[in-house]
Amino acid sequence: MDLVKYDAACRAIADAKAVDEVKLIRDKAAAIAAAARVAKNHELEIDVAEIRIRAERRLGEMIAEQKRTVGLNKGGGEKGVGRRGKQCGADVEPHSDKTPTLAAVGIDKKLSSRAQAIAAIPQEVFEATLAEHREAQQAVTSRTMETLARKRAVHVSHNSGENEWYTPSEYIEAARVSMGSIDCDPASCRQANETVKASTFFDEESDGLNQKWNGSVWMNPPYAQPLIRQFAEAVAAKYASGEIAQAVVLVNNATETVWFRAMIAQASAICFPEGRIRFIDKSGNPSGAPLQGQAILYMGKRVSQFKKAFAGLGWIVEVCHE
Repeated sequence: MDLVKYDAACRAIADAKAVDEVKLIRDKAAAIAAAARVAKNHELEIDVAEIRIRAERRLGEMIAEQKRTVGLNKGGGEKGVGRRGKQCGADVEPHSDKTPTLAAVGIDKKLSSRAQAIAAIPQEVFEATLAEHREAQQAVTSRTMETLARKRAVHVSHNSGENEWYTPSEYIEAARVSMGSIDCDPASCRQANETVKASTFFDEESDGLNQKWNGSVWMNPPYAQPLIRQFAEAVAAKYASGEIAQAVVLVNNATETVWFRAMIAQASAICFPEGRIRFIDKSGNPSGAPLQGQAILYMGKRVSQFKKAFAGLGWIVEVCHE
């Protein structure tokens, strides 16, 4: 499926004014995905799987809107999503005319429940999940998204779509000992820096991605796409170029993604925490344990110091570059 057809499908989903229109797109995508699997056209399978999930999310939005109005909704909800995560289409106002029942358009309770669960996923988390599957060349499934939706409340990046989660002090102090100092935190804020104590930090307003970093870097980047990819690629490139001397980076253990592998290519050692890290919220309270495990990557020459500092916090492996 080329980009023009992909965008056309996105616009059709966004512009649909009735549930049966979206259901038709969803069913066509499912049928094409099945044919693509038989034909071993993996690229097409990935594209249409994403279209199907976007259609199911839209169904969920429309069904949820119906609960707030009268009868089966023919519009409303959030904007559709277009080219590779960009918004497309426009808000569609709900109609009050006669509408068919869910059963009449082939939506059973199972699909209705799943669609509403997918629609409840925060937008940035939904897009990040699709992006990660695409990077890993995997076709996203309804089951994957439904599982994500039902468990999102305990995930550090799923609770509310927030990127403002702070690292427990023991990991920051271990990073400080590893590197000898923390000179720069490119993805921070004033509250977080009270613990990090970086000589220089950049917040959302100052935009660390467009700043020059220096010295020893601590980074716990935003977990939403595309920011996590951009920060991961930036720290790897800045270490490779010599702009920074060393870095300790705390991220999700997403070894299947391109951005994680970019950091591994520059890393000297990695610590895999024994358990999932309970991040700190804006009020200073530990969050629920996230669904995904974390990894702490070290780039630099003080490998022995890193291993010693993080020895009590997880399993440590040295990275061998041939």
